Amino acid sequence: MSSTDGASARVAEASGTPAPRRGVVAWAFWDWATQPFNTVILTFIFTALYLTSDAFLDPSVAALGEGDPTYEAGLAELASGLGLAGFLAGLVIAVLAPVMGQRADAAGRRKFWLAINTAALVACTALLFFVEAAPAYFVLGIALVSIGSVFNEIAGVNYNAMLLQVSTPATVGRVSGLGWGFGYLGGILALVLVVVADAAGWFGLPTENGLPYRVVALGCAVWTVLFALPILFAVPEVPGRPERRVGFLQSYRLLARDIARLFREARQTFWFLLASAVFRDGLSGVFSFGAVIAAQVFGFEFMQVVVFGIAANLVAGISTIISGRFDDRFGARRVILSALTGLVVTGLAVFVLRDIGDIAFWIGGLLLCCFVGPAQAASRSFLARVTPAGREGEIFGLYATTGRAASFLSPGLWALFIALFGATAWGILGIVVVLAAGLVLMLFVREQAPAPLP
Repeated sequence: MSSTDGASARVAEASGTPAPRRGVVAWAFWDWATQPFNTVILTFIFTALYLTSDAFLDPSVAALGEGDPTYEAGLAELASGLGLAGFLAGLVIAVLAPVMGQRADAAGRRKFWLAINTAALVACTALLFFVEAAPAYFVLGIALVSIGSVFNEIAGVNYNAMLLQVSTPATVGRVSGLGWGFGYLGGILALVLVVVADAAGWFGLPTENGLPYRVVALGCAVWTVLFALPILFAVPEVPGRPERRVGFLQSYRLLARDIARLFREARQTFWFLLASAVFRDGLSGVFSFGAVIAAQVFGFEFMQVVVFGIAANLVAGISTIISGRFDDRFGARRVILSALTGLVVTGLAVFVLRDIGDIAFWIGGLLLCCFVGPAQAASRSFLARVTPAGREGEIFGLYATTGRAASFLSPGLWALFIALFGATAWGILGIVVVLAAGLVLMLFVREQAPAPLP
């Protein structure tokens, strides 16, 4: 791509000239491309139904069956190992994300690093094919999932920074919502394909040694390759900032200086990063523990959980796309506040009405999903609106870092409430507390124009 193309992208961004439709669609398809990793690998299928199953227990322990204390402790140990790997991945992301985003801004290589990290994510996903159903392969499995998460998050820093290259101040909310919506819809289709394959007996594929799950992982890798390509061809790079090119270790000194300056000159951006760190962890908790709540509190079976996952992604995707228009009309802050209020009220209703049966979760759970997507998309567009020009990668790197820095809140309060009251249902209140805290913090944030580029 020529420097003229990059300059044109920056000029279009600053002047409010609408981006070409093909660039908008290509950008949104990256969310679609990577969603199977989030939905199929991380949430509903590979880790939940395979990697933390009794296939990875010692055969003598697995033979004891459900209800046996040793068997249950073994499963808990697998879940704990998965959580520890995720925690370590979060630390790596917190350390690397803002600096990698900053360096991509300086070099004018957002798209280059998006491609590199997406390719690494594809490699980790494809290598899950070699995670056989045996205890010896568990560490390999959690390592690949966690390393893939690191590459996915860092790729997302550059992807989010490219939002302003394909939108204008008048359309940023709509375009952000379109990306999230495409992601949810991609997750739906991926889950539907898994359900179809299961119903068809995996089309004659041998089911021993976890082969169906391993083939699903390989399919997710191929999916990501196919749908991530458009953004590399349709969205141009932006010019670099040679004056900010420094050595890797010096990048941290520059980062510290920039955070201090952000506090002084773009105070609302600073406080939004803090508030969003809290409520985004609550949003993650809704999806992270939703399947556990469905199964343990409301008695959902395997197929019910998967069908709910499909419905949840459908509802979230449609509501997110629609909410983008409200974002552009009324402002991202109002969308965020409305969504968080809806989440708190609905979460409390699910807890209070849990004894009436699974209908409470079907209605309440899907209502929760109506609010999660809009809150996520509006958060991205809000940050895009208040970010100083030329520092998008750096600020979105901080966005990833602050989100990870607070990632202990929902799991911690989930575990604490369950431990205190002795039932999984009380964990719902732990998530609600995090969402409510984020709502309160967001009340003190104001939307304002970004500071000029120094």
